[in-house]
Amino acid sequence: MKKIRLALIAGGTSGEREVSLKGAVEVEKTLDPEKYSVTRYDPATDLAQIAVDAGKIDAAFILLHGLNGEDGTMQGFLELLKIPHQGAGVLGSALAMDKNLSKTLYQLHGLPVARWEMALVSDIDNPGRIFNSLGLPLVIKPIREGSSIGMSIVKKEDELPAALKKAFHYDKEVMVEAFISGREITVGVLGNDELQALPLVEIIPDGRYDFFDYEAKYKEGASREICPAEVSDAIRDKAQQYGIEAHRALQLRGYSRTDMIITGEDLVLLETNTIPGMTPTSLLPRAAAAYGLNFSALLDRLIGLSLEP
Repeated sequence: MKKIRLALIAGGTSGEREVSLKGAVEVEKTLDPEKYSVTRYDPATDLAQIAVDAGKIDAAFILLHGLNGEDGTMQGFLELLKIPHQGAGVLGSALAMDKNLSKTLYQLHGLPVARWEMALVSDIDNPGRIFNSLGLPLVIKPIREGSSIGMSIVKKEDELPAALKKAFHYDKEVMVEAFISGREITVGVLGNDELQALPLVEIIPDGRYDFFDYEAKYKEGASREICPAEVSDAIRDKAQQYGIEAHRALQLRGYSRTDMIITGEDLVLLETNTIPGMTPTSLLPRAAAAYGLNFSALLDRLIGLSLEP
């Protein structure tokens, strides 16, 4: 059998560079050497080399998180070079990366979201507009960062200016959401035309964290993940359906992972990830394993989907 010549693209220049590189180590270690000839590329230094090698690359596996990797830029670069890649294309990647646009699309498709406002720089000194609209507590986040970078929970009025300054440091556009209390779950979806929702994962950060922030995500032992999540059949079915509907609303392909909050018997969508974490213990691979796809089989599936017409 002829090996697939695979470009594994990781690293990049975003604040999630180290997470990307760690994931790439696990992916490269897991890919079957009988099926794949793997070459690593780091966009921070190797963009020109990808272009030079394009004719010798059968497919690319993008393992970049955040700006200049998950936002459609790398996808567009590869598509210009006629290199198939796993996951969403330019449009879907850009839509999902922009939390304001993705929430707007969720709403247009009848999916439940928390109330939100787009912040103005002037709100730092005059936050009354935001409090009058949304009250307290609040979630502050840059709209184009991942891994909770630049995100804050505001419980008191005097905390808002510093939280806005922090978020505006990372992005010129900042979202303020009404805080929704509840259990956090995530729903993976696999497929191109025919979609399969995976078992739910519940995320339980250690009590010393206000939310599932960067440290809670990546520090060993800082959070517990339960898969399949212990929820009612009704919540499970609704969450899986919402995951599929979010995937379609954002024009995605291959795979996605949508985060949600369970509040009572209702669900509220948070955001959709187009390049979820990729180690054997990351959230989407854990859900895939519960579904019956081990890490190696999941990677094979994603690469296979990338090569479908």
